[in-house]
Amino acid sequence: MLLDVRSTSINIAVVFFFGLGVVGWAAGLSPAVCCRRALLGAVGMYIAAVLAIKVFNAIVINAAINAEENIRKGHGNADK
Repeated sequence: MLLDVRSTSINIAVVFFFGLGVVGWAAGLSPAVCCRRALLGAVGMYIAAVLAIKVFNAIVINAAINAEENIRKGHGNADK
């Protein structure tokens, strides 16, 4: 199952933004510093999530293609 890159990355970044915001608030940072750090962290996490999801999707597609090629060549399970 392939993941939608944009929506999944946005969801991860939003959760990370609020997580960093709560951590900054709990550490006693000012709201401006807390917001700035949370925003920069969310942008970084968005970029990392996009790359990770693209790699995951490429691996899944490659595995599906290899499985299909093995079935067509007759190297599939003998039980079928």
